[in-house]
Formats: sequence, structure tokens, C-alpha cells
Amino acid sequence: MENTKELTERSSQVERKHRDSFGMFDGYDSCSEDTSSSSSSDESEEEVAPLPSSLPIIKNNGQVYTYPDGKSGMATCEMCGMVGVRDAFYSKTKRFCSVSCSRSYSSNSKKASILARLQGKPPTKKAKVLQKQPLVAKLAAYAQYQATLQNQAKTKAAVPVEGFSWGNYINSNSFTAAPVTCFKHAPMGTCWGDIAEGVRVEVPNTDCSLPTKVFWIAGIVKLAGYNALLRYEGFENDSSLDFWCNICGSDIHPVGWCATSGKPLVPPRSIQHKYTNWKAFLVKRLTGAKTLPPDFSQKVSESMQYPFKTSMRVEVVDKTHLCRTRVAVVDSVVGGRLRLVYEESEDKTDDFWCHMYSPLIHHIGWSRSIGHRFKRSDITKKQDGHFDAPPHLFTKVKEVDAAGEWFKEGMKLEAIDPLNLSAICVATIRKVLADGYLMIGIDGSEAADGSDWFCYHATSPSIFPVGFCEINMIELTPPRGYAKLPFKWFDYLRETDSIAAPVKLFNKEVPNHGFHVGMKLEAVDLMEPRLVCVATVTRIIHRLLRIHFDGWEDEYDQWVDCESPDLYPVGWCQLTGYQLQPPAPQSSRDSQSSSSKQKKKAKSQQYKGHKKMTSLQLKEELLDGEEYSFLQGTSDQESNGSASYYIKQEP
Repeated sequence: MENTKELTERSSQVERKHRDSFGMFDGYDSCSEDTSSSSSSDESEEEVAPLPSSLPIIKNNGQVYTYPDGKSGMATCEMCGMVGVRDAFYSKTKRFCSVSCSRSYSSNSKKASILARLQGKPPTKKAKVLQKQPLVAKLAAYAQYQATLQNQAKTKAAVPVEGFSWGNYINSNSFTAAPVTCFKHAPMGTCWGDIAEGVRVEVPNTDCSLPTKVFWIAGIVKLAGYNALLRYEGFENDSSLDFWCNICGSDIHPVGWCATSGKPLVPPRSIQHKYTNWKAFLVKRLTGAKTLPPDFSQKVSESMQYPFKTSMRVEVVDKTHLCRTRVAVVDSVVGGRLRLVYEESEDKTDDFWCHMYSPLIHHIGWSRSIGHRFKRSDITKKQDGHFDAPPHLFTKVKEVDAAGEWFKEGMKLEAIDPLNLSAICVATIRKVLADGYLMIGIDGSEAADGSDWFCYHATSPSIFPVGFCEINMIELTPPRGYAKLPFKWFDYLRETDSIAAPVKLFNKEVPNHGFHVGMKLEAVDLMEPRLVCVATVTRIIHRLLRIHFDGWEDEYDQWVDCESPDLYPVGWCQLTGYQLQPPAPQSSRDSQSSSSKQKKKAKSQQYKGHKKMTSLQLKEELLDGEEYSFLQGTSDQESNGSASYYIKQEP
């Protein structure tokens, strides 16, 4: 008899060990033969409404379990929080999963055991649950955990865009979106992991008539940046209740979260009749499936902490005179984007938006250190509360060796026009600064005083050697007023008595960026940098991307580097609380077409050239001079290699 009892205990332990090895299925052991999960009325983070009397309820020492079929087969260990088959638990009361937990419980306070369950981290070695750290340390850890959750909830306030839904936009047009891994500067960009179609998560069950918030398992059907199209488990090929959500949202959890958090897991009402044994169904469906990492929520929260703080002082490009910088103060930080207010702006309306990794901002003293022009502030001393941003917060540029052959004043090259980002133009090096920085001027449109010169670093992906456009079949914008067309570099160099900058001095690195033509994303309109718009990648030339703003004419397109901090995954605005500009409505498109035929754009010296309308207005400025469309050809390099990146210079 004794041997039989010992054998039974051993087989029960083996059964528990096998069940525990699934890890991600711990949450489903709280489902009875027919369904849902356990919920704790006194341990949940929110006040839970009372469950209806129609549902059978099982109470055991404060723990409440609900089962649609009234069967009670599961229990939760009061010591370690492990969920398992009730019959396999130790003692007559079935309060503990093992002898060691029973003994440990008697030597620890009940308060400590409840805390262990609240933390949602049932240990694998049950006997050592609360013996490694004192209770004070546990309380401190739990307090920090709660603070993280509250902070995360604050940072995830969604900003709805009236009349626009990424999910509907993608579904109705069968679009694809650039994956989060393409954006290393964005939240989770470097730790996105294996999140893909098929991953299972626990989400709120909206197909339920219960007065309390309940959850169910859903699988990712399609990914679009941060947004995922989810389908509840049990719906098979039925897409009637599919829904889009931001995978980094506060209501998305890894499998098993309900069990450790005491939240009820209830199948949707529409399919509740389909199965009589929901636990068996889930185990079968989820065996071998993937879920989010257990610390996913924490990683999201950490990746949305930004080192720049309000009242920090920086040097930033002067948007009215590109050739110089000014002091500005950080007024707000949203998703890593900074609203900078120029220090002399008394009413705080003279501002400039850019990302904290933008090459346009620098630490105080940067201009003087490299010989860049700088507008001194009329303010003689710092205002109270303002302080200089530490130099280590700014993006570091690659070190260059200017001792040997190097760029010289007067050398010719090709460069993206900072005042018309849809054009790559004939340009000249006007001044060589320290630390590899160059002042570039666009031939044929420079101001007499050089106020529209622009600072590019020698490693910048926005400058190219002579012949880059020709070899990659991009229309090169010739100097304004240059009559000898089609433009030929060989003739132009001879006519201007100039030399081309050596090809070997340019940045030839092409990262494995992952972008493809047609991918959707959210992109800053660099001509109006406070706007983040719905956009599409329309061309890829090695590391150079042609960004088209959906609903707008091609003349508003912009050439942007694949690693630009001004590109974001679909869903970034919703995640960070930034306002997204939807595609232009049809009426605006008609206005663009008519305006394009009647007017020509005036080039502005301000770093806010031709810009798109917001939801309320349409800018009527059009490009000055001829309209140049890029050639569509087979040169679009969707691969990430650098073959044929440059053309040999003509003698």
C-alpha cells in the first residue's frame, strides 16, 4: 500500500514535470476540461466586476476559478503559484503542489507567498521560492515592476487619425510594410526577435458578454510594422472577427501571462460550442508554437526611454540660414523626436523638429570646434533650468583620415539638395572643415553670401561621386540656367576648369537594410519636419531610398538613406503618441495637379521648402524651373550589394 502511494506520487511528479516543460502552456492548465483560466479577485491589477451567477465558481483560499462546464480539475499552489491538475497536488486540501512547498509555506508568511504569485514568476525549484531573498527585496522588486507597468501605460497612449486605419489601408490594397528590424533607431528595432506570422499571444476577448475583462489566445495572421492582424484560436479559417492591434500595446501579452497574473482566459462566445475540451484543444494547437518573450513588455518600455530631456541646450541648423547653427532648447521629446525651440524665441513658436540621432544637431561648442558658422545668441547667460546636453548623447560620426588625399575646395560631386530632397544635383565643395565635415553648395542656385551652403560629413550617404546618377539611371539635376543639355560631366568639368572629388573618398558601405520596393512605412516630411506621413518606398539604389508620400505628386518625393532616423515602422505614431498624417484626399490631389500646371515652385532658403498640406491645408508652392522625373529602369538595386555603385571618371 505504501509502495503504491509512493508510485502514485512519483507518477504525479513526472506528469507535472512533463506538463511544466511546455512552459508557455502553464496558463492553460487553469482551463478545466472545457475552458477558461483562473482569475484572482484580490490579486488582479484592476478591480474586477463580480462574475455572473450563471458561471460555476470554485473558491479556494482566496483563489477564484471559473469553468463554463462547472468541472473543477485545476489548482494553484499557494507557495510557488504553480498551476496544475488538482488531483496531483499534495495534501487533502490540495493547497500545494509538492511536499517541499508545503514545508516552505509553514516557514514563510502567507503575505510572502501571495507576493510571489503577484510577481508572476513561478520558480522551477519550488522549495527555494522565497528563501533566496528577504521579503523587503521582494517588495521592492514588485513595486518597481508595478511602476514599470504604469509608466508603460502612459507612454502607449494611442493617437487616432480620423478616417484613417493602417489595417484597413493595408488589407484593402494588399500592401506590405517594412519590418521593424529595418529601423534600428525605433523602439524594439534591435530586439524584435522572431516575432512573425504564427506567433501566439494573449489578448482581450471582445467576443464575450461577461462584465469583467477576460482574455483569449490569438495568432498573428499578418504583420505590418508594429501592427499585427490577429485571429482568435478556434476560428480556423474564419476571418470574421480578425482585428488589428499594435503588438507593443499594453493589452498584448505572451502566452501564460493570464495564469501568472490571475486573469480569466475565456474562449470567444461565437465558438464556445465548438469544443467540449478546450484545454486539450489548446495544448494540441499550441504545442511547438512560439509566443512573445516573457520580458517583451519590459523591453518595449526600456526601448522607449530617451536620454534627451526637456531644457537641454543643443546646437542645431538654422532653418533660415542653412550655413550656420544656432542654440536651441529641447521643449519636448516624443518617440525620440525632439521639438527644439531656438533660444531667442520668446513666445516659443520659432521651433525645429528632428530626431535625437539626426546629423543636424550637435553638442554646445561643436561649431567652434570644427570651424562651422554659428549665430551667437543675444542671451548672454543660460536661462534658469537650462543646461547643456552631454556630448556623449549625440550620434558619433566615423573618424576619417584627412592627412593624405582628401577633399579640397572647388571639387565637384553630386549631392541631395537639402532644399529640394527629390533632386540630386551638381554640387561643389565650398569649404573643408575639421573632423571630416564639408560645406557643400548646389551649383547654379547658390546665394551670393553662401547662406545656403549645407554641412555634410565626408561619410554622409547624401553625397556621391561624379557619375553616380548616370550609372544608377537617376536623373541628375544640372545647374540652374545651364543650357548645354543633356548634361555631361566631362564637358562641365572642362568648362568650369574643375576636378571631380576622388571616388575612393566617398562612403561605399551598403548595409543589409531589408527594404524592398512597395513597402509601406511612416516617414518624416523633411521639408516640414513636424509632419510624419504615410509613405511608400518606390526606388532602392543600394542604400538610397526614394520615399513617396501616399496621395501626393511625385515632386514631393524625397531621397533618404536607409538608416535615416526619420523613417519609422507602420504603427510608430500610434505607439509613441505622435500624430500621423494620412494620405492626401482626392480633392487635394486634384488641387495639386491643377497647381502644378499653373505655377512653378519658388526655392526657399529656409529648411522648410515645398511642403505638403496637413489635414486642413494645401501648400501651393511648386518647384522652380523644369520638372525632372527620374528614369525607371533596371538599375534599381534592391539587393544590398555595392556592385556598379560608381562609374569610372572620364579623363
